[in-house]
Amino acid sequence: MTVKALSRRGFLQLGTVTGAAVLQARTPVHAGGSDVLKIGLVGCGNRGRGSLFDSLTAMPNVRVVALGDLFREKALLARDAIAASDVGQGRIDVPEERIFTGFDSYQGVIAESDIVHIALPSRFHPLYNLAAVQAGKHAFTEKPNGIDADGVHITIEAAKIAQQKKLANVSGLCYRYDLLRMQAIDRIRNGEIGEILAAQSDYLRTPYNLIPKQPEWSETEYQIRNWEHFTWLNGDEIQQSLLHNLDSVLWALDDQLPETCYALGGRSSVFSPALGDLFDHASVIYDYADGKRIYGATRVAENCHTSNIDVLHGTRGRMVFNATGIPFMTDTRGNERWRPNPDDRIRSMYVQEHYALINSIMEGQPINDGFRMAQSTMVGVLGMIASFTGKRESYQELFDSRFKIEPNVDHPSFEMPVTPPEASGLYKIPIPGEYRI
Repeated sequence: MTVKALSRRGFLQLGTVTGAAVLQARTPVHAGGSDVLKIGLVGCGNRGRGSLFDSLTAMPNVRVVALGDLFREKALLARDAIAASDVGQGRIDVPEERIFTGFDSYQGVIAESDIVHIALPSRFHPLYNLAAVQAGKHAFTEKPNGIDADGVHITIEAAKIAQQKKLANVSGLCYRYDLLRMQAIDRIRNGEIGEILAAQSDYLRTPYNLIPKQPEWSETEYQIRNWEHFTWLNGDEIQQSLLHNLDSVLWALDDQLPETCYALGGRSSVFSPALGDLFDHASVIYDYADGKRIYGATRVAENCHTSNIDVLHGTRGRMVFNATGIPFMTDTRGNERWRPNPDDRIRSMYVQEHYALINSIMEGQPINDGFRMAQSTMVGVLGMIASFTGKRESYQELFDSRFKIEPNVDHPSFEMPVTPPEASGLYKIPIPGEYRI
């Protein structure tokens, strides 16, 4: 029995034409009541700032009006960086009263904005996405859209509300917005590589930087400042990196979902506190009822081979995606049969997703990625848990369990209890064969 997909097919029609689109706004469909859309950002780190630059680049009718972060200095840095940039000059209006700090900073940003950008520790993505659409605001939410089954359910709830309220609800799973990959997917849909039998996905990278702990910080603050290194905040490496590739493969498979997954994972080379409680490698195998499989691999290590690639193996040929490179198609023996014109990529996928979001609002046809971003995230969660337990895990059973990763964050603070390092200075990691949800 196949698992039913949560999302609808053919969700995105924008961006497949060349040349710049001219906005013909019929009636204002956003809270501001004018042709200018006000953007606020929750989470002022590199990815959050990047989303603002991409949005300002995408369309002329947006302004940044609010910034929120746990840490005031990050919000100030973001404001200065945008104001000093070519694309941001004259398009940022964030006085002191619209800089919000602390764990409730998202509330102030939502109140001031038409479109809310959410890009902070992944644990909080679903909750803030839900709060934004409940307030009647459009949302751009970075991936992953949950680090556990409970977070995925919250993302689905937000998607339903966005659908009811006719709000744009766009995901940071950006490969689906790449204009050249869209051409490749059209060729897959037309049967040019035949039936897809298997897919290979790699995301092998070097480690993220670690911010040294300061004496005045609690252990909780230290972990939050280094959230990419702790599972309760980021959902492990599968969610942070490989999820992009898994989402790309699911797109090619018309969002069919696997039934089960088994995996290998652990530490092989990085034995230091710098990796927090994450595995430094994982290999995941997703099984489908009809026999096809997705083979995924991720690794975090210095001085090793890096890779970000998807290879879709069909009965008539292969389609190859290589990060932001040019996709291409071969026959079953590796002879190239198609490669798109690079000039057709009139915008990067990062800018294109914001172009699509804003244009959909102005045209009164808001994009809602919520259902597919939930299901792709759940596929990532499935791989994470399978690597932790060492057992074959079921998509449907994990999804239905609505399990949560500890600690509880209903009332977050820098004093809330988190797991500290052991006497060796290392953080305890899951042990396959022993780990239980």
